[in-house]
Amino acid sequence: MQFRPLHDRVVVKRVAEEEKTKGGIIIPDTAKEKPMEGEIVAVGPGARDEKGVLVPLDVKVGDRILFGKWSGTEVKLDGQDLLIMKESDIMGILEVTKSAKKAA
Repeated sequence: MQFRPLHDRVVVKRVAEEEKTKGGIIIPDTAKEKPMEGEIVAVGPGARDEKGVLVPLDVKVGDRILFGKWSGTEVKLDGQDLLIMKESDIMGILEVTKSAKKAA
């Protein structure tokens, strides 16, 4: 099933949290918080300003983002847990630097 968000909404897939802490302690599922990091799966065309001009979104499909803990509406599409939120709920885009790529 294809889903296309309207206006300034985006569809986000949460990125899985680490199973262990830096010290090597395994975190059980009951103690984990939902991640506030995700990847954009789909974007709407944008919002309209007061004059009716379409203002495109700053994010695009594939961007890795940070969002608020209670942001968005959880939905299940094709067996996948996704979030639908407005662009204004997004705090920022995570950019991978060259030094971070080498460390991975």
